[in-house]
Amino acid sequence: MEVLVQKYGGTSLRTLDCVRHAALRVAAARRRGPAVAVVVSAQGGRTDDLLRLAADIGSGSPSRELDQLLAVGEHESAALMALTLKRLGVPAISLTGHQAGIRATERHGEALISGIGAGRVQEALQGGSVAVVTGFQGVDRAGDVVTLGRGGSDTTAVALAARLGATACEIYTDVDGVFTADPRLLPAARCLPWVQPGVMAEMAFSGAKVLHTRCIELAAMEGVEVHVRNASSQAPGTTVTDRQDDRPLETRRAVVAVTHDTDVVRVLVHCRDSRRDLAPDVFGVLAAQGTAVDLVARSGPYESEFRMGFTIRRSQADSARAALHETASAYGGGVHIDENVGKVSVVGMGLLSRPEYTARLMAALAAAAIPTMWISTSQMRLSVIVPRERTTEAVEVLHREFGLGQTPPADTDSVAPDRPATV
Repeated sequence: MEVLVQKYGGTSLRTLDCVRHAALRVAAARRRGPAVAVVVSAQGGRTDDLLRLAADIGSGSPSRELDQLLAVGEHESAALMALTLKRLGVPAISLTGHQAGIRATERHGEALISGIGAGRVQEALQGGSVAVVTGFQGVDRAGDVVTLGRGGSDTTAVALAARLGATACEIYTDVDGVFTADPRLLPAARCLPWVQPGVMAEMAFSGAKVLHTRCIELAAMEGVEVHVRNASSQAPGTTVTDRQDDRPLETRRAVVAVTHDTDVVRVLVHCRDSRRDLAPDVFGVLAAQGTAVDLVARSGPYESEFRMGFTIRRSQADSARAALHETASAYGGGVHIDENVGKVSVVGMGLLSRPEYTARLMAALAAAAIPTMWISTSQMRLSVIVPRERTTEAVEVLHREFGLGQTPPADTDSVAPDRPATV
């Protein structure tokens, strides 16, 4: 049985008209032949409304009850989609994460999918119905609802596609695909017809909002081909897959996109006792809270005090601050968090093999008088910290420097040779 998985985000379901438009697209896909499973997010703004309700009673921290509340948004969307499909004459059934057999770890607010039974989903598809599954949620070993974190519906869709052996996973959003920069920020940004999964994962981690980081990591591991499309247009969108190409040219464009992230803070941890290596303690604290770390630097063994710097998400700073302060103060140290920063990244392939790219990045920002603080380099990403208020300008400068607004020749798609530094 050929299976197609479609996922609709909150902006694609914001109103009942939007739900009907999405349902018409689902119905059209089903008429073309494959069995169709649909994963839905909460309607646009609904999750934020529920979070505000919890905050109003002083219960905004991740917990069992907060997850129970947040799951309501996806339940509404799934039921509305199934009802709309039935109104269109398409048999459909809505299934919660529990009913769809989505098992997850016990970390409320940031759970990981550990398995999918999918028995009821397969039964529905084999019976000719569209299975409409709630994204963003699963159940833990105790049978309690756990949520997967913001953007987790993307991960639900890819995991379901992998479990069902789907031909593709189509993710519908409010932009035409994956762009060379945020098109809302930079009108000159260009939609990419194809992106390699590793590059897309780096883009997502470094600030591109179009796809959830974990969904792309899972797609790469499971070999799921992902299509990113606009729910309100017929634009071809972007395909995220390992494309086989019989023309391996080293001169092709290495830089694919420029991303930015303002949900970031710079953390400095210090301790007067140079004999005490706090790095294991610091990483242990952050790991216990599920906090991802980037741009790490630390003092050497012969310096007079221990110093360590790194970036984390702004949204995780408050929870990390107290734990880090407790760790550092026990040895006469402290913690400073700088919130006036943004992270800008150049993403592509083979960047370390082309050292001139780092030089061009730094020279372009210096020429624009944009101060830089920390820089991190790898084969797939060059990231730099800049003042928060200069983030947009830095994106524009680097997008122009690497010629990303120019359409590459048709025979090389999104990986045409880089333009010279004088562009």
